[in-house]
Amino acid sequence: MLATHMWISIPFCLLYLTALVGNILLLILVRVEQSLHEPQCYFSALLALTDLGLSLSIMPSVLAIFWFDVHHIGLNACLTQMFFIHTLSSVESGVLVAMAFDRLVILTHCTVACLSGAALIQGTTLLAPLPFFLRAFPFCGANILSHSYCYYPDMLNLACRDVTFSSVYGLTCVLCTFTEDVIFIFVSYMKILGTVMKLGIQDRNWKSLQTCACHLCTVLVFYLSLISLAVLHRYTQETPPTILYTTMGNAYLLMIPLLNPLVHSLKSKQIQATLRKRFCVRIVFHHQIILT
Repeated sequence: MLATHMWISIPFCLLYLTALVGNILLLILVRVEQSLHEPQCYFSALLALTDLGLSLSIMPSVLAIFWFDVHHIGLNACLTQMFFIHTLSSVESGVLVAMAFDRLVILTHCTVACLSGAALIQGTTLLAPLPFFLRAFPFCGANILSHSYCYYPDMLNLACRDVTFSSVYGLTCVLCTFTEDVIFIFVSYMKILGTVMKLGIQDRNWKSLQTCACHLCTVLVFYLSLISLAVLHRYTQETPPTILYTTMGNAYLLMIPLLNPLVHSLKSKQIQATLRKRFCVRIVFHHQIILT
């Protein structure tokens, strides 16, 4: 079994490494390149930081299963992991809203800081009670989670006490917060699309439309996976669709950190230009050292 897990772990490790490298590279570029010190790039960097946190939150438990066949996790460690996963997901949702807002109006650095702080405060305050709810419940039975990481609705299903209030609270947070964010994002993009379509055929920026379409695809993957997973865990307790849980869970926490640097950031002309400039300069400098 361990040998099989080692082989299965290879694509997971490659995906995680790609996500880590892409997000770290973006953070470094925004930090060192003066031309990238503007609102949209700051939001991209914050998105990369959030994705980096999500990847690092689930990597230890996932790789422990594949590499060391470790299928146990302490309650405190599980609650800590769960808190970071849900909080960072909420922060990411707020950043996606801010990025959609930035495409409608010009934001100042102060506004960027306020929107980023609001996303962080919202995620932290709304989801802070979740670990305390779970800490008060006794757990019984097999205590087998449906994922390779700790997820709040999944853990509620293992509690041996009435969890109606905790379940309603968690689901309300997801549906109210994330549904509101989804509506705002789509309204913003519809306004952008309407503005572009009003232009003449020759004046339309088709590349911008393509970029917006890519952004909407990643937004759909993020929100559909997150909301569907939260709802399924509460209404399919009798016969849990493990394959469906695993697919959505991986799309939610594995594919998004991988896709965001490519779609939201590396498709940016400024970031592409910065990559070409710095990469070409390093190549030229390297060849000059060799030739001399």
